[in-house]
Amino acid sequence: MTAIASEIERFNQLSATWWNSKGPMRPLHVVNALRLDHVVEQITLHFGLDADPQPLAGLRILDVGCGGGLLAEPLARMGAHVVGVDASPGNVAAARLHAATHGVEVDYRLGEPGEVMGSDEQFDVVLALEVVEHVSDVPAFMDTVARGVAPGGLLFASTIDRTWKSFVFAIVGAEYVLRVLPRGTHQWRQFVRPAELAMAVSRSGLQQVDLRGMRYNPFRHTAAWCSDTKVNYIAVFESSEPASGSCPARGA
Repeated sequence: MTAIASEIERFNQLSATWWNSKGPMRPLHVVNALRLDHVVEQITLHFGLDADPQPLAGLRILDVGCGGGLLAEPLARMGAHVVGVDASPGNVAAARLHAATHGVEVDYRLGEPGEVMGSDEQFDVVLALEVVEHVSDVPAFMDTVARGVAPGGLLFASTIDRTWKSFVFAIVGAEYVLRVLPRGTHQWRQFVRPAELAMAVSRSGLQQVDLRGMRYNPFRHTAAWCSDTKVNYIAVFESSEPASGSCPARGA
């Protein structure tokens, strides 16, 4: 088991606040809007898809550490078949309730990827966003996640760099001074350097094709991409195996 029990319990306690854009999850709502645009842009460019009302129609997407479904739902609305996986019962319950209430079809599964995914189940796109820093064994976790990427597919991973700057801004500033995040949200020792993440993913034969930093302004509650990866960052990896056609697992 790579999920940390105390992390699961903490998210269980926060689960009722997932869709409150002014509550404890407010920073995540702001960041999510930025990430959604980036993810969709990268997917459409990679697979050569049209930017129509449902640009992701037919794609299979796996959202690992899906939380309350903030990213899974909009991706499903764009036509993708989305599977959301989370180890927190509270998160999955909140995600299922919100999706059912709003008429969005998402396949939510409770557990860790290795437990709830079929041995031969693969996806065009796999997302591991803001979850890497909450697991105990990053290489093992990323190896399991990367194995779910179909030939020619993409893997997105976002987390926090383990630097003095991230300690100051992501923990001291965000949790204790400005209190834009609940105390205990992050543990500095669990942060992951970009090189460590790339090494863990490379074991599964995926290659990094994009890396960018993200800056969050806690006073204005805005987020933007930047070249500095020493706090928040997102990396994109692609399968080196050729896809059979323009979209390998589409509609599978």
